[in-house]
Amino acid sequence: MVKIIATAVQAAPKLFEQAETIERFAHWLKEAKAAGSDLVVFPESFLGGYPKGVDFGVRVGSRDSDGRELFKAYYETSFDPSGEAFDQIRKLVADAGLHVVTGVMEQARGTLYCSAATIGPDGRILNWHRKLMPTAMERVIWGFGDGSTDKVVETELGRISMSICWENYMPLHRAHLYQQGTELYTVPTVDDRDVWLPSLQMIALEGRCFVISACQYMTRGDVGGELPYDSIQGNDAETVLIGGGSCIVSPMGEVLAEPLRGGAGLVSAEIDTSEIIKGKFDLDGAGHYGRQDIFTLFVDENEKLAPPRFTD
Repeated sequence: MVKIIATAVQAAPKLFEQAETIERFAHWLKEAKAAGSDLVVFPESFLGGYPKGVDFGVRVGSRDSDGRELFKAYYETSFDPSGEAFDQIRKLVADAGLHVVTGVMEQARGTLYCSAATIGPDGRILNWHRKLMPTAMERVIWGFGDGSTDKVVETELGRISMSICWENYMPLHRAHLYQQGTELYTVPTVDDRDVWLPSLQMIALEGRCFVISACQYMTRGDVGGELPYDSIQGNDAETVLIGGGSCIVSPMGEVLAEPLRGGAGLVSAEIDTSEIIKGKFDLDGAGHYGRQDIFTLFVDENEKLAPPRFTD
């Protein structure tokens, strides 16, 4: 059992501008290190961006040419896991010497996946997860993941899992992570609603794990590029597109770090992983409380898609 400092980064990349996004990643990683962090969690799609409020010219039965141009720009500023841009991310993490979980728009041939990477303090990829179920309009621009990436990874800090945004509303997905013994349940997200906090508290209580949720704080001014970007929320530079709410919850549902509102920043808390065992004294859904004689969970972990490829 260990004591660590966990930090959720609440910030936005520069949408459609990869170099600026990498600079922002480096800035917030440096800030988190200065705060004494051991584990740093970045939001969903921090690397590559979340195109909040646009429709890519999609209507039932048709797509327009402007939307195709916008998707092309989005694709070109996403990250190839084996490419030079993502190598820069890995080097930044290695230089910082921290465990990092970050959302990343993964470029894979002609498909984008909303993914999350767990990167070790030496810059190695410890886990790479593709979002299983893009929500609503996201299905137009992102592909679906498969069960081969739905993993929990063992680290010196504890067992780290990644559950992206509304994957957290998939009960069997959560159960699969509990069965793998998740202890540090990380949630890269862009869900900024007030009801997100009680959802996370329920997950922490259900899984008897620490939950670290990192949400973007994004304004219209965080959108770069030269193509038209007409957001339904408005196009003034100060218009808030994603409102944050990053927070940290204990295995007993206690809010260790309240949701951050009103701007970018860091949310941190000290975590004592011995609290997990205290919580499982009376509730272990993957153990003594699971009634495995009644319920069985089958997970197809076979690869259905070409796996991501990384440089050495």
